[in-house]
Amino acid sequence: MKKIISFTFFAVVLTFGMQTISAQRVLTYTEYVKNVREKNIEYLVERYNISIAEANARAARVMPDPEFSFNYENNQDWNVQMGQVYSAELGYTLELGGKRRARIAAAKSEQQMTEALVEDFFRNLRADATLFYLEALKQKQLAGLALSSYQSMRALAHADSLRHAVGEISEVDAMQSRLETNTMMSDYFQAEMGYRNMLFDLVVFEGGTAAIDSISGELSLIIRTYQLPNLIDLAQDNRADLRAAIRGRELSAANLRLAKANRIIDLGLNIGFAHNTVALNEEAPAPRFNAISAGISIPLKFSSINRGELQAAQYSEQQAAAQYDMVLLQIRKEVEQSYNNYLSASRRAELYQNSILADATTILERKKYSYSRGEASLLEVLDAQRTANDVFQSYYEMLYNANASLVELCRAVGVWDLEF
Repeated sequence: MKKIISFTFFAVVLTFGMQTISAQRVLTYTEYVKNVREKNIEYLVERYNISIAEANARAARVMPDPEFSFNYENNQDWNVQMGQVYSAELGYTLELGGKRRARIAAAKSEQQMTEALVEDFFRNLRADATLFYLEALKQKQLAGLALSSYQSMRALAHADSLRHAVGEISEVDAMQSRLETNTMMSDYFQAEMGYRNMLFDLVVFEGGTAAIDSISGELSLIIRTYQLPNLIDLAQDNRADLRAAIRGRELSAANLRLAKANRIIDLGLNIGFAHNTVALNEEAPAPRFNAISAGISIPLKFSSINRGELQAAQYSEQQAAAQYDMVLLQIRKEVEQSYNNYLSASRRAELYQNSILADATTILERKKYSYSRGEASLLEVLDAQRTANDVFQSYYEMLYNANASLVELCRAVGVWDLEF
């Protein structure tokens, strides 16, 4: 009777625990992705790169500042009385060769490339976050399977204790039933702990928001029909890293134009005004007078002999073109591999779903029925239970693989159409 009471009490605790979880925060996949986009810390850090690039683009529009200078000259006015000079000059560097226009174009291309890279970062972040959500769903269903197995074994142990009390089975069989019940209870605790740990991983992806008590949804077989050529075309239209490679080519071309513009001389323009005081020197007296000056300074561009900056820009342009071709090839490879993996994983899961699960369940139920009639041994029932658990665990793993391969296909294509 004590055994029966303890089993009943544990069942009440489990039931109460599940009710408490359902009354607390239950996270949906839609809410989860929304929180990842808005609050994920890594993504927030990456988004600062866009603000930095925008600020650099504004800074590239700045024109050279004019220079103002003021001078004072004393021509020994205190002893030979040659007078004093007060002069002011305004100078400005006139950039030639379209340097400012090239700087603006380079900064704009860099900004656009940064935006594409940040978008590509979120593409991978969303895929990784979704994989963790799928892993949590799998762990949730494994915990549910462990709980169901425990409850089934507990009922069997309860029945065996009653059968032993009336002498239908031996004490060893009743003890074996209790032992298996405790073992399955331990398995459930371990599976539940794995599920709780996965929920904390989801909190990290959300950016450390409120604790998650449970998640909604369950793993199911999602069958989608795709045409591989269409997927490749779709990926080339939507992949942000390909857009980043295109912007990279534009940036390298803009840097090459800027390097060429920097080799062109700049003109220095200046205009000045000077006031000379009266000179009272007896040998060379002079009245006070004003002087106006204007001039142009032309730098001697000996630095243009060094073509290192220009050659580096040319090589960067060639590198960007090769990188674009590499990204195109990489996209094609990722789409084809993800597509093949999805087909294989979904077919394996479908095989389990259509026949193997039903066979394992039927065998277990018939073994239990035969055992209740005394036509099968307890070991046969336990063996059937373990086999059924292994089958369902393999099935959940295959469901996860099928869904994960679909996520990888969405990652490769750059288009999302998922709901769990």
